[in-house]
Amino acid sequence: MEGGLSGTLSGGGASSQEAAMNAWRAGFQQANPDATVNYDPVGSGGGRTGFGDGSYKFAGSDAALDDEELAAAEAQCGEGGVIEFPGYVSPVAVAFNLEGVDSLNMGPETIANIFLGEITSWDDEAIAADNPDADLPSTPITVVHRSDESGTTENFEEYLYTVAPDIWTAEPSGVWPVDGQESAQGTSGVVGAAQAGEGTITYADASQVGDLGTVAVGVGGDFVEYSAEAAAEVVAQSPRTEGTSEYVYTIDLDRDIAGTYPIVLVSYSLACTTYDDEETAELVKGFLGYVASEEGQQAASDAAGSAPLSDTIRQAIMPGIESISAG
Repeated sequence: MEGGLSGTLSGGGASSQEAAMNAWRAGFQQANPDATVNYDPVGSGGGRTGFGDGSYKFAGSDAALDDEELAAAEAQCGEGGVIEFPGYVSPVAVAFNLEGVDSLNMGPETIANIFLGEITSWDDEAIAADNPDADLPSTPITVVHRSDESGTTENFEEYLYTVAPDIWTAEPSGVWPVDGQESAQGTSGVVGAAQAGEGTITYADASQVGDLGTVAVGVGGDFVEYSAEAAAEVVAQSPRTEGTSEYVYTIDLDRDIAGTYPIVLVSYSLACTTYDDEETAELVKGFLGYVASEEGQQAASDAAGSAPLSDTIRQAIMPGIESISAG
Protein backbone atom coordinates (compact mmCIF):
# COMPACT_ATOMS: atom_id res chain seq x y z
CA MET A 1 0.00 0.00 0.00
CA GLU A 2 1.39 3.38 -1.03
CA GLY A 3 1.73 6.07 1.65
CA GLY A 4 1.91 9.83 1.51
CA LEU A 5 -1.80 10.68 1.49
CA SER A 6 -3.09 13.42 3.74
CA GLY A 7 -6.38 14.96 4.82
CA THR A 8 -9.56 13.82 6.54
CA LEU A 9 -12.11 11.40 5.07
CA SER A 10 -15.51 10.81 6.68
CA GLY A 11 -17.88 7.93 6.09
CA GLY A 12 -20.51 5.97 7.95
CA GLY A 13 -23.04 3.17 7.84
CA ALA A 14 -23.21 -0.49 8.76
CA SER A 15 -22.38 -1.19 12.39
CA SER A 16 -21.56 -4.79 11.47
CA GLN A 17 -18.39 -3.53 9.81
CA GLU A 18 -17.20 -1.65 12.90
CA ALA A 19 -14.49 -4.08 14.05
CA ALA A 20 -13.21 -4.52 10.50
CA MET A 21 -13.40 -0.79 9.85
CA ASN A 22 -11.26 -0.08 12.91
CA ALA A 23 -8.63 -2.47 11.53
CA TRP A 24 -8.81 -0.87 8.07
CA ARG A 25 -8.51 2.64 9.48
CA ALA A 26 -5.54 1.64 11.63
CA GLY A 27 -3.71 -0.04 8.76
CA PHE A 28 -4.37 2.78 6.32
CA GLN A 29 -3.45 5.52 8.77
CA GLN A 30 -0.25 3.73 9.76
CA ALA A 31 0.84 3.82 6.12
CA ASN A 32 -0.46 7.41 5.75
CA PRO A 33 0.27 9.20 9.05
CA ASP A 34 -1.09 12.52 7.74
CA ALA A 35 -4.46 10.98 6.81
CA THR A 36 -7.46 10.53 9.11
CA VAL A 37 -10.43 8.28 8.29
CA ASN A 38 -13.60 8.64 10.36
CA TYR A 39 -16.44 6.11 10.27
CA ASP A 40 -19.74 6.55 12.10
CA PRO A 41 -21.44 3.14 12.68
CA VAL A 42 -24.97 4.57 12.41
CA GLY A 43 -26.41 1.49 10.67
CA SER A 44 -26.84 0.60 7.03
CA GLY A 45 -29.92 2.76 6.49
CA GLY A 46 -28.14 5.80 7.86
CA GLY A 47 -25.12 5.01 5.71
CA ARG A 48 -27.12 4.82 2.50
CA THR A 49 -28.99 8.03 3.39
CA GLY A 50 -25.77 9.86 4.29
CA PHE A 51 -24.09 8.75 1.07
CA GLY A 52 -27.13 9.74 -0.98
CA ASP A 53 -27.30 13.25 0.51
CA GLY A 54 -23.55 13.84 0.37
CA SER A 55 -22.88 13.76 4.12
CA TYR A 56 -20.52 10.79 3.71
CA LYS A 57 -17.85 10.49 1.01
CA PHE A 58 -18.00 6.72 1.37
CA ALA A 59 -20.40 4.40 3.19
CA GLY A 60 -20.96 0.84 4.33
CA SER A 61 -24.24 -1.02 3.84
CA ASP A 62 -25.31 -4.57 4.61
CA ALA A 63 -27.87 -4.34 1.82
CA ALA A 64 -27.41 -3.31 -1.79
CA LEU A 65 -28.81 0.04 -2.92
CA ASP A 66 -32.40 -0.20 -4.15
CA ASP A 67 -33.53 1.77 -7.19
CA GLU A 68 -34.54 4.86 -5.21
CA GLU A 69 -31.30 4.88 -3.22
CA LEU A 70 -29.25 4.36 -6.37
CA ALA A 71 -30.96 7.37 -7.94
CA ALA A 72 -30.06 9.48 -4.88
CA ALA A 73 -26.47 8.24 -5.02
CA GLU A 74 -26.25 9.03 -8.74
CA ALA A 75 -27.42 12.56 -7.97
CA GLN A 76 -24.19 12.87 -5.97
CA CYS A 77 -21.91 10.75 -8.16
CA GLY A 78 -23.33 11.31 -11.63
CA GLU A 79 -25.12 8.80 -13.84
CA GLY A 80 -23.22 5.50 -13.82
CA GLY A 81 -20.76 6.97 -11.30
CA VAL A 82 -21.64 4.84 -8.27
CA ILE A 83 -19.15 2.25 -7.06
CA GLU A 84 -20.61 -0.58 -4.98
CA PHE A 85 -18.65 -3.67 -4.04
CA PRO A 86 -18.56 -6.33 -1.30
CA GLY A 87 -15.95 -5.11 1.19
CA TYR A 88 -16.91 -7.27 4.15
CA VAL A 89 -18.40 -10.77 4.22
CA SER A 90 -19.43 -12.24 7.55
CA PRO A 91 -21.75 -14.81 9.07
CA VAL A 92 -24.72 -13.47 11.04
CA ALA A 93 -24.93 -15.46 14.25
CA VAL A 94 -28.20 -16.41 15.92
CA ALA A 95 -26.97 -15.80 19.46
CA PHE A 96 -28.60 -16.49 22.82
CA ASN A 97 -28.02 -16.18 26.55
CA LEU A 98 -29.03 -19.34 28.36
CA GLU A 99 -27.12 -20.45 31.44
CA GLY A 100 -25.16 -23.65 30.90
CA VAL A 101 -25.95 -23.88 27.17
CA ASP A 102 -23.29 -22.87 24.63
CA SER A 103 -24.69 -24.22 21.37
CA LEU A 104 -28.01 -25.45 20.03
CA ASN A 105 -29.19 -26.95 16.75
CA MET A 106 -32.15 -25.25 15.08
CA GLY A 107 -33.87 -25.76 11.74
CA PRO A 108 -35.14 -22.79 9.72
CA GLU A 109 -38.76 -23.26 10.78
CA THR A 110 -37.81 -23.27 14.46
CA ILE A 111 -35.76 -20.09 14.08
CA ALA A 112 -38.60 -18.39 12.19
CA ASN A 113 -41.18 -19.35 14.83
CA ILE A 114 -38.96 -18.14 17.68
CA PHE A 115 -38.41 -14.73 16.11
CA LEU A 116 -42.10 -14.43 15.25
CA GLY A 117 -42.92 -15.06 18.90
CA GLU A 118 -44.73 -18.35 18.22
CA ILE A 119 -42.20 -20.43 20.19
CA THR A 120 -41.97 -18.79 23.60
CA SER A 121 -40.11 -21.22 25.91
CA TRP A 122 -36.63 -22.72 25.70
CA ASP A 123 -37.92 -26.22 26.45
CA ASP A 124 -40.36 -26.13 23.52
CA GLU A 125 -40.62 -29.50 21.79
CA ALA A 126 -39.38 -28.07 18.48
CA ILE A 127 -36.08 -27.02 20.11
CA ALA A 128 -35.83 -30.19 22.18
CA ALA A 129 -36.31 -32.44 19.14
CA ASP A 130 -33.06 -31.23 17.56
CA ASN A 131 -31.16 -31.13 20.86
CA PRO A 132 -31.85 -34.41 22.67
CA ASP A 133 -28.77 -34.11 24.88
CA ALA A 134 -29.34 -30.52 25.97
CA ASP A 135 -30.71 -29.66 29.40
CA LEU A 136 -33.28 -27.10 28.31
CA PRO A 137 -34.95 -24.96 30.99
CA SER A 138 -38.51 -23.65 30.87
CA THR A 139 -37.14 -20.09 30.76
CA PRO A 140 -39.22 -17.74 28.58
CA ILE A 141 -37.62 -16.67 25.29
CA THR A 142 -37.01 -12.93 24.90
CA VAL A 143 -36.37 -11.86 21.30
CA VAL A 144 -34.06 -8.85 20.87
CA HIS A 145 -34.05 -7.14 17.48
CA ARG A 146 -32.53 -4.02 15.94
CA SER A 147 -34.45 -0.80 16.57
CA ASP A 148 -32.70 1.06 13.74
CA GLU A 149 -33.01 0.41 10.02
CA SER A 150 -30.44 -2.30 9.52
CA GLY A 151 -28.90 -4.28 6.71
CA THR A 152 -28.24 -7.09 9.18
CA THR A 153 -31.99 -7.18 9.81
CA GLU A 154 -32.67 -7.24 6.08
CA ASN A 155 -30.23 -10.13 5.56
CA PHE A 156 -31.72 -12.09 8.45
CA GLU A 157 -35.26 -11.50 7.22
CA GLU A 158 -34.25 -12.48 3.70
CA TYR A 159 -32.88 -15.74 5.03
CA LEU A 160 -36.13 -16.50 6.91
CA TYR A 161 -38.30 -15.44 3.97
CA THR A 162 -36.31 -17.71 1.64
CA VAL A 163 -36.04 -20.87 3.75
CA ALA A 164 -39.30 -20.72 5.76
CA PRO A 165 -41.70 -18.85 3.45
CA ASP A 166 -44.84 -20.46 4.87
CA ILE A 167 -43.95 -19.15 8.33
CA TRP A 168 -42.06 -15.91 7.70
CA THR A 169 -44.29 -14.06 5.25
CA ALA A 170 -43.13 -10.46 5.73
CA GLU A 171 -41.23 -9.04 2.76
CA PRO A 172 -37.59 -8.50 3.77
CA SER A 173 -36.64 -4.93 4.66
CA GLY A 174 -34.27 -3.20 7.01
CA VAL A 175 -37.09 -2.65 9.51
CA TRP A 176 -38.12 -5.40 11.95
CA PRO A 177 -41.74 -6.44 11.23
CA VAL A 178 -42.79 -7.92 14.60
CA ASP A 179 -44.22 -5.57 17.23
CA GLY A 180 -43.91 -5.84 21.00
CA GLN A 181 -40.45 -7.38 21.28
CA GLU A 182 -37.33 -5.95 22.90
CA SER A 183 -35.14 -3.81 20.64
CA ALA A 184 -31.80 -2.01 20.74
CA GLN A 185 -29.72 0.31 18.56
CA GLY A 186 -26.92 -1.12 16.45
CA THR A 187 -25.01 -4.39 16.59
CA SER A 188 -23.41 -3.58 19.94
CA GLY A 189 -26.84 -2.63 21.30
CA VAL A 190 -28.56 -5.95 20.57
CA VAL A 191 -25.54 -7.92 21.78
CA GLY A 192 -25.45 -5.92 25.01
CA ALA A 193 -29.18 -6.39 25.56
CA ALA A 194 -28.88 -10.14 24.96
CA GLN A 195 -25.96 -10.40 27.37
CA ALA A 196 -27.91 -8.49 30.02
CA GLY A 197 -30.92 -10.79 30.08
CA GLU A 198 -31.49 -14.50 30.74
CA GLY A 199 -33.27 -16.41 27.98
CA THR A 200 -32.63 -13.80 25.30
CA ILE A 201 -32.01 -14.47 21.62
CA THR A 202 -30.87 -12.11 18.88
CA TYR A 203 -29.16 -11.94 15.49
CA ALA A 204 -25.89 -10.07 15.03
CA ASP A 205 -22.66 -10.00 13.09
CA ALA A 206 -20.74 -13.00 14.39
CA SER A 207 -17.63 -10.92 15.10
CA GLN A 208 -19.38 -9.17 17.96
CA VAL A 209 -21.40 -11.84 19.81
CA GLY A 210 -18.73 -12.37 22.47
CA ASP A 211 -19.57 -15.06 25.01
CA LEU A 212 -23.17 -15.60 23.94
CA GLY A 213 -24.26 -19.09 22.91
CA THR A 214 -24.82 -19.63 19.17
CA VAL A 215 -27.07 -21.70 16.93
CA ALA A 216 -25.92 -24.33 14.45
CA VAL A 217 -28.35 -23.77 11.57
CA GLY A 218 -30.08 -26.55 9.69
CA VAL A 219 -29.21 -26.64 5.99
CA GLY A 220 -29.19 -29.52 3.54
CA GLY A 221 -29.98 -32.09 6.23
CA ASP A 222 -27.12 -31.06 8.52
CA PHE A 223 -26.58 -28.46 11.23
CA VAL A 224 -23.81 -26.00 10.38
CA GLU A 225 -22.00 -23.79 12.90
CA TYR A 226 -21.09 -20.33 11.72
CA SER A 227 -17.56 -19.76 10.44
CA ALA A 228 -15.84 -17.41 8.02
CA GLU A 229 -15.08 -20.37 5.74
CA ALA A 230 -18.71 -21.53 5.63
CA ALA A 231 -19.84 -17.96 4.90
CA ALA A 232 -17.24 -17.53 2.18
CA GLU A 233 -18.55 -20.63 0.41
CA VAL A 234 -22.03 -19.09 0.12
CA VAL A 235 -20.57 -16.03 -1.59
CA ALA A 236 -18.29 -18.09 -3.83
CA GLN A 237 -21.20 -20.21 -5.05
CA SER A 238 -23.72 -17.36 -5.47
CA PRO A 239 -24.07 -15.35 -8.70
CA ARG A 240 -23.35 -11.68 -9.33
CA THR A 241 -26.54 -9.64 -9.78
CA GLU A 242 -27.38 -9.21 -13.44
CA GLY A 243 -28.17 -5.93 -15.14
CA THR A 244 -26.11 -3.62 -12.91
CA SER A 245 -23.83 -0.83 -14.10
CA GLU A 246 -20.12 -1.36 -14.71
CA TYR A 247 -18.82 -0.62 -11.21
CA VAL A 248 -21.73 -2.06 -9.22
CA TYR A 249 -20.85 -5.57 -8.05
CA THR A 250 -23.64 -7.00 -5.89
CA ILE A 251 -24.41 -10.65 -5.15
CA ASP A 252 -27.64 -12.68 -5.21
CA LEU A 253 -27.04 -14.94 -2.22
CA ASP A 254 -28.13 -18.59 -2.42
CA ARG A 255 -29.14 -19.51 1.14
CA ASP A 256 -29.70 -23.24 0.74
CA ILE A 257 -26.32 -24.68 -0.26
CA ALA A 258 -25.47 -27.87 1.64
CA GLY A 259 -22.44 -27.58 3.90
CA THR A 260 -22.43 -23.78 3.98
CA TYR A 261 -23.61 -21.40 6.68
CA PRO A 262 -26.71 -19.79 5.15
CA ILE A 263 -27.16 -16.66 7.29
CA VAL A 264 -24.45 -14.49 5.82
CA LEU A 265 -24.28 -10.79 5.17
CA VAL A 266 -22.37 -9.15 2.39
CA SER A 267 -21.60 -5.62 3.51
CA TYR A 268 -21.03 -3.31 0.57
CA SER A 269 -18.69 -0.35 0.28
CA LEU A 270 -20.16 2.67 -1.52
CA ALA A 271 -18.21 5.41 -3.28
CA CYS A 272 -18.24 7.66 -6.34
CA THR A 273 -16.00 7.47 -9.39
CA THR A 274 -15.66 11.28 -9.31
CA TYR A 275 -15.18 13.74 -6.45
CA ASP A 276 -15.02 17.52 -6.40
CA ASP A 277 -11.42 17.78 -5.24
CA GLU A 278 -8.20 15.83 -5.71
CA GLU A 279 -7.53 15.26 -2.00
CA THR A 280 -10.88 13.55 -1.39
CA ALA A 281 -10.60 11.46 -4.55
CA GLU A 282 -7.11 10.26 -3.61
CA LEU A 283 -8.16 9.46 -0.04
CA VAL A 284 -11.22 7.44 -1.12
CA LYS A 285 -9.24 5.64 -3.80
CA GLY A 286 -6.40 4.84 -1.41
CA PHE A 287 -8.57 3.78 1.49
CA LEU A 288 -10.96 1.56 -0.50
CA GLY A 289 -8.01 0.12 -2.39
CA TYR A 290 -6.65 -0.96 0.98
CA VAL A 291 -10.04 -2.32 2.08
CA ALA A 292 -10.25 -4.53 -1.02
CA SER A 293 -6.59 -5.56 -1.03
CA GLU A 294 -5.38 -8.94 0.18
CA GLU A 295 -3.65 -7.16 3.08
CA GLY A 296 -6.79 -5.23 4.05
CA GLN A 297 -9.02 -8.28 3.82
CA GLN A 298 -6.63 -10.23 6.04
CA ALA A 299 -6.61 -7.38 8.58
CA ALA A 300 -10.42 -7.52 8.72
CA SER A 301 -10.35 -11.29 9.05
CA ASP A 302 -7.88 -11.09 11.94
CA ALA A 303 -9.92 -8.40 13.72
CA ALA A 304 -13.47 -9.52 12.97
CA GLY A 305 -13.38 -13.13 11.79
CA SER A 306 -14.74 -12.10 8.40
CA ALA A 307 -14.29 -14.05 5.18
CA PRO A 308 -11.64 -12.53 2.89
CA LEU A 309 -12.72 -11.78 -0.67
CA SER A 310 -11.71 -14.25 -3.34
CA ASP A 311 -9.15 -13.21 -5.95
CA THR A 312 -11.89 -13.48 -8.57
CA ILE A 313 -14.07 -10.89 -6.84
CA ARG A 314 -11.05 -8.67 -6.09
CA GLN A 315 -10.05 -8.60 -9.75
CA ALA A 316 -13.62 -7.73 -10.73
CA ILE A 317 -13.96 -4.77 -8.33
CA MET A 318 -10.51 -3.15 -8.55
CA PRO A 319 -11.14 -1.36 -11.89
CA GLY A 320 -13.93 0.61 -10.20
CA ILE A 321 -11.71 1.67 -7.32
CA GLU A 322 -8.85 2.54 -9.69
CA SER A 323 -11.22 4.73 -11.74
CA ILE A 324 -11.76 7.18 -8.83
CA SER A 325 -10.60 10.70 -9.70
CA ALA A 326 -11.39 14.38 -9.23
CA GLY A 327 -13.90 15.94 -11.63
